[in-house]
Amino acid sequence: MSNRREFVTLLGGVAAWPLAAHAQQPALPVTGFLHSASPAPNAHLVAAFRKGLSEAGFVEGQNVAIEYRWAEGQYDRLPALAADLVGRKVAVIVTGGGENSLIAAKAATSTIPIVFNIGSDPVKIGLISSLAHPGGNATGVNIFTAELMEKRLGLLHDLLPTASPIAVLVNPNFAPAMANANQAEAAARAIGKQVIVFKAASESEIDAAFESMAQARAGALLVAADPFFSSRRDQIVALASRHAIPAIYEWREFAQAGGLMSYGTSLTEAYRQQGNYAGRILKGEKPGDLPVMQLTKFELVINLKTAKAFGLNIPPGVLAIADEVIE
Repeated sequence: MSNRREFVTLLGGVAAWPLAAHAQQPALPVTGFLHSASPAPNAHLVAAFRKGLSEAGFVEGQNVAIEYRWAEGQYDRLPALAADLVGRKVAVIVTGGGENSLIAAKAATSTIPIVFNIGSDPVKIGLISSLAHPGGNATGVNIFTAELMEKRLGLLHDLLPTASPIAVLVNPNFAPAMANANQAEAAARAIGKQVIVFKAASESEIDAAFESMAQARAGALLVAADPFFSSRRDQIVALASRHAIPAIYEWREFAQAGGLMSYGTSLTEAYRQQGNYAGRILKGEKPGDLPVMQLTKFELVINLKTAKAFGLNIPPGVLAIADEVIE
């Protein structure tokens, strides 16, 4: 009996060795991912972020963990979500979905590194010291949404020179929304166009805004960049078609969803670069030493199928400068 007891004890000891070894393994570093919109419409951006991480040597579940926090278009939830990530002592916070996410993260921590992508100039809005030497705890990617309002309005004018008034759809809860609306109004005045600004911050308000556009007989539409609008792109594209209002959007994803045309930088490239920067920070680099990247390749995407449905002939000059034509 004693020999059997010793044998069982020995087996127990052997079985415990792997468990003890596993318990002593260091925990994976954790990256916080804070986004103002919803996960499903942004799955391709998360994939791009993971790709950038992998290029820096980090694979989720193998040598890095990721904590995702989504505000689902309710921007007032961002401060609590950012505070939660800080409380979990993540090694770095990656913010997506514009300025609101970055502002919430900056308010929550001055020490945890932050990697952002935003459309406004981060120096002008006081979030970093300079593009080349950000200083502090934040760096990231500038995707130039604010600066492209005039260019997109010009493209709309080239396509529809007699269209007036031009509707501008903005989300008043998005930090740069009204500044973008003011830029659109100034650009419209320069070419003798009238602009009417319509505000929407929910699914039902988007529906109501399009009803108001139709009543105002809007001849064209410029949809301001907004993470919530991006997550509702199928709804917005369908409403533009239903009300026969030709529209230009910021992101190619809208044109791919059936929107008439888009002009802007690549969101997937922005998120890939964020992943790369997050990986470099996990390896020990300081965010204040990493220059803010500026994506200066702009893509004009035209959906010819949608143009035909609107009865529009795209001018040869506009087609000639298109980076992609969807037929």
